[in-house]
Order: sequence, then C-alpha cells, then structure tokens
Amino acid sequence: MSLFWRILLLNAAVLIIATTLLLFGPVTVSTPVVLTEAVILTAGLAVMLIANAALLRVGLAPLRRLTRAMTTIDLLQPEPRPVAAGHAGIADLIHAFNAMIDRLEAERATSTARALSAQEAERRRIAQELHDEVGQTLTAVLLELKQVARHAPDPIRSQLTQVQETTRDSLDEIRRIARRLRPGVLEELGLHSALKALTVEVTGHTTLTATQHVDPDLPTFDADTELVIYRVAQEALTNVVRHAKAASVELSLHHRDRRGLLRVRDDGRGIGAAREGAGIRGMRERALLIGAHLTVTSGTPWGTEVALTIPGGHQA
Repeated sequence: MSLFWRILLLNAAVLIIATTLLLFGPVTVSTPVVLTEAVILTAGLAVMLIANAALLRVGLAPLRRLTRAMTTIDLLQPEPRPVAAGHAGIADLIHAFNAMIDRLEAERATSTARALSAQEAERRRIAQELHDEVGQTLTAVLLELKQVARHAPDPIRSQLTQVQETTRDSLDEIRRIARRLRPGVLEELGLHSALKALTVEVTGHTTLTATQHVDPDLPTFDADTELVIYRVAQEALTNVVRHAKAASVELSLHHRDRRGLLRVRDDGRGIGAAREGAGIRGMRERALLIGAHLTVTSGTPWGTEVALTIPGGHQA
C-alpha cells in the first residue's frame, strides 16, 4: 500500500470512529449549544487529533530516520545505511536513497583515484625537474663560486664563502622538497625504511622527540596501499609539526587480525572542536581508495591520534 493510501485510510478511520460515536452514542448537540456538550465535543476533537497525530508519527517514523541520514551523511566517512523498514512507499524510498549513495561513493572514489593519480604524476614530474634542472644548476653555481673564491682576495673570499653556504643550504632544501614530492626511498628500499626516513626528515629540524615502531613481519602490501600509508603518515606528521605544539610524536605500523594499523600519536593540544581541514579530508580520500578506514581522535594521554586501518595484504 502506498504512503498516500496509508495516510488517507488512517485519517478516514479516525473520522469514521468519531462520526459513529456521534451518531450512535448518547452525545447530542442542542441549539444553542449547552456548555456540557461543548466540553464533550472539544474533548472528542482533542482525542481525535491526538490519535491521528500518533498514528501518523508511527507511520512516518522511517521517513524521519531517512531525513536524519540525508542531513548527516558524509561520503568520506561511510556509515551504515538506513534500514529499508516501513511499508511499500517508504521502503522503496529508502532503497532508492541507499542506491544513490552507493553510486555517489563509487563515482567519487573513481574521480578521486584519477585526481590523486594525476597529482602523484605531477609530483614526480616536479621532483624530477627540481632534481635535474634546479639541483644541477645550483651545483654548477657552487662549483663556480668555489673556483672564483680560490682566486679572490681575502675580503671578497669570505663573502663568497657565505654565498656558498647559502647556496648549499638552498640546494639541500630543494633536495628535501624533491624527496617529499617523490618518495624514491619507498620504491627503492620499501615501506619500513621509507617511514623511518620520513620520520627523521619531517621532525629532524624541530625539537620534537620522535619514536617509531614498525612490525618486522608486516604483510606485503601492493604499491598503491604502500603509497597511501606513506602519504597519510606524511600528512599526519606534518600536521603535528605545524599545529600540535607537541613535545613528542610516535609513529607505529602493526599487523593485527589480518589488517594493518598505522598510528601517529602526539602529546600536543589536540584538535578539540575544530573542523577537519583539507589535510585530514585528503587523508580520508586516500584511505577510501584502498578500502581503509581513517579515524582522528583527541584525548589523554595523547593529544591527537590518527589511525589508519588497512585491509590485510599478502603475508610474506
């Protein structure tokens, strides 16, 4: 039975009962209306309205659940779908809503995968240009400065030495940027070494105390999963350095119950009631690409914890 006919019949039932009681009951209406009759009719009308409201509330309860789901759903944080309960019209509507969410999630995952793939390709290109073009140019400048300083008088030689140091620092910074854009160590030495190098690189120029724990018997993840793990760890560590005001940070990667678990925890000020920024949403998008689940929590004794639960790989 459709929603229209259900509501119509509910209202009709209430009106029929009220009419029957009025026709065959002891209640009569005089002209002019007696106070007692007015009180009885008012009470009957109130009972009829309350009964009608109660029946409609019960009948439309699934629609209220669907409305809450529509207003709170976030494609980056999939939640259990609304249960397709209720009668014909309502159940069909919930089924259609769930199917629409499935399509939106699939389309978002596909478009996000393409965008992130293009982003990684662009990062590799920029890193290569920084290394080959800018890096080699600065290296040539350093050699020229060294040659000029060798034949320059003492006052100018000291100035050239300072310029050399500045140029060398710039070259080192460009190399660090290139490594962050394109994690060559991930491709060459594997995930364990890449996470260790990342921790040292991100926290090396700060006063943070960084510790790392990685299981030696991790399963073998595919290249896409390893890249997602690396990027999530990179973004989480960067957020700690930039925003957490923490004294220590811990990165761990374990294998439990056929799943990988990456954790980045700090003892900083936490996220509180702040809204999620582009960095956290970017991590969520990457997690969805490999079917992983990302949670960001704040509490004691740690300030903020980023946890990525990864589908199990192939045990080595």
